[in-house]
Amino acid sequence: QVQLVESGGGSVQAGGSLRLSCAASGRTFSGYAVGWFRQAPGKERVFVAVISSGFGATIGYSDSVQGRFTISRDYAKNSVDLQMNSLKPEDTGVYYCTAGTYVHAIRQGAGTYWGQGTQVTVSF
Repeated sequence: QVQLVESGGGSVQAGGSLRLSCAASGRTFSGYAVGWFRQAPGKERVFVAVISSGFGATIGYSDSVQGRFTISRDYAKNSVDLQMNSLKPEDTGVYYCTAGTYVHAIRQGAGTYWGQGTQVTVSF
């Protein structure tokens, strides 16, 4: 069993930056693909970014965050971070991390494990 805990959310003005972290406990999740999703108020959860396991990992982003967000793994800390730059008001929402075996399943929201989320609010 893997427990995921997100941190790093907060409030920021448009153009600012935040760094989210997804920490795993219970067991290492170095062998899992890990992704981030965002859920805005009244809307469905949407894919943001994913990183596969292993060195030379496969990385993918949604079109809306490509070039602004960077996902990375820290194997020593057993965590996955999401660096968010040039934030826009439409980036507002609760950000969830998820882990699972396959990258394609993560992208479709079918990860095995989910965290409780961290709130990100971007104001004009």
